[in-house]
Amino acid sequence: MIKEIAQITIKPGMDKQFEQGVSQATPLFLRSHGCHGVQLFRSIEQPDQYTLVVDWETVDDHMVLFRESPEFQQWRGLVAETFAAPPNVHHVSKVL
Repeated sequence: MIKEIAQITIKPGMDKQFEQGVSQATPLFLRSHGCHGVQLFRSIEQPDQYTLVVDWETVDDHMVLFRESPEFQQWRGLVAETFAAPPNVHHVSKVL
């Protein structure tokens, strides 16, 4: 199991639209091969900064299967206009 960590900066005043888009996209993630969960966190100190954490079986489940799927296109359609910059995405695995 790995986690996709996406640091997302949104445009000012688009917080409600972004959060609603993530909420609508959650079923898209969850029906994708290898996805086991989605969480969204908002920074206290920088409220335009969000962290999206998605649990995947493998990196390929995210980077190949999901990214090449219609669900990915739908996800981006729901939230892309709220992005101030492209998301910074990396993957982590549990060590301890």
